[in-house]
Amino acid sequence: MHHFHYRGDDLYCEEVPASRIASEVGTPAYIYSHATLTRHFQVFDQAFASVPHLVCFALKANANLAVLKLFSDLGGGLDVVSAGELFRGLKAGVSPQRIVYAGVGKSRNEIACALKADILMFNVESGQELRLIHEVASGMGAKARVALRVNPDVDPKTHPYISTGLKKSKFGIDIGQALEEYEAAKALSSLEVVGIHQHIGSQITEIGPFVDSLEKTAALVRTLRERGTEIRYLDVGGGLGITYKDEEPPLPSEFAQALIEVIRDLDVTVVLEPGRVLVGNAGILVTRILYTKQTPAKNFLVVDAGMNDLARPSLYGSYHAIQPVRQSQGRPEVTVDVVGPICESGDFLAKDRALARCEPGELLAVMSAGAYGHTMSSNYNARPRAPEVMVRGDRYFVVRERETFDDLIRGERTLDELM
Repeated sequence: MHHFHYRGDDLYCEEVPASRIASEVGTPAYIYSHATLTRHFQVFDQAFASVPHLVCFALKANANLAVLKLFSDLGGGLDVVSAGELFRGLKAGVSPQRIVYAGVGKSRNEIACALKADILMFNVESGQELRLIHEVASGMGAKARVALRVNPDVDPKTHPYISTGLKKSKFGIDIGQALEEYEAAKALSSLEVVGIHQHIGSQITEIGPFVDSLEKTAALVRTLRERGTEIRYLDVGGGLGITYKDEEPPLPSEFAQALIEVIRDLDVTVVLEPGRVLVGNAGILVTRILYTKQTPAKNFLVVDAGMNDLARPSLYGSYHAIQPVRQSQGRPEVTVDVVGPICESGDFLAKDRALARCEPGELLAVMSAGAYGHTMSSNYNARPRAPEVMVRGDRYFVVRERETFDDLIRGERTLDELM
């Protein structure tokens, strides 16, 4: 459920017409619904109410401070994968005791930043990383709380670029080597082993892969306890998918019921890392049509949002529904490619899409753009990044301003200036 809907012919976000925001803020622009974000978090959180748990939003999906602050106020934490993400989370007021740190490439400086902040725990991806965390913590006179990320070798049945739980993946420690690494961790005096972590992928729309991987991880928890390693936190990762087109992902309640059935007897605090499922359908990207173009082979809508604004279609071939911001009845459908201004053939938002005939100057809404939209955007072709807008009821707020041309060259100097 989301709060983007038509009133008459006009698309609204909650109580505000999207056309008004586009007129006053400009395009392209990301628009988020406060009510949708709130509802999605609460539904997910309440689904796990029967067990001790902590919902740590995967910040990589949407890093806007207003979004992070909202989830924090609702009792959530964060899953971060860089010192920059940690910085953003702390700036948004998230308690470090509700922050977990994942990622295969943590640097010495990033580890030190997280130790200084006193985060809940590191999700450790390799034996070398384990030893580096110990070394950094020892030098700081600190003790690092760690969970080992195990790779259960389960196929999440999603796009190969976002599958992370297969044996050939760069992520995690092979589950067959996990016992050895846990013994190594216990021997390092500046580490405190507190948990275990798994994460098998993203945009997963079946419960089966989650259950299969969790059964393997739960069995490992039992073995670790038999060998004297106490596990207090079981981080089950994230990855629950959403509906972009015709997917039918399980409801959070169904997802929770299946997972709780596997781990109910473990007496652990469950850590969850939802990302897309909280924010994906809570945001849209509004773009303006610049030109219509017909060739002997194709019809094109050239819009002012490109692959630098929303990379998912070009990167993954992902589908995003596209709707007019103002409907016009009786127009014939035309099959078009919706393309942006970037000088790349891969710059498209949709291909061979049936849309009502549109004219230059009209607005389109790219739906389900709240996850991995702005966070993956870039300045390619020297294009300032789009603003982010939060709607709450009948008011809207620019929660990230559009970048300026001066922003594009901040920090740069010519040799003449430096010499």
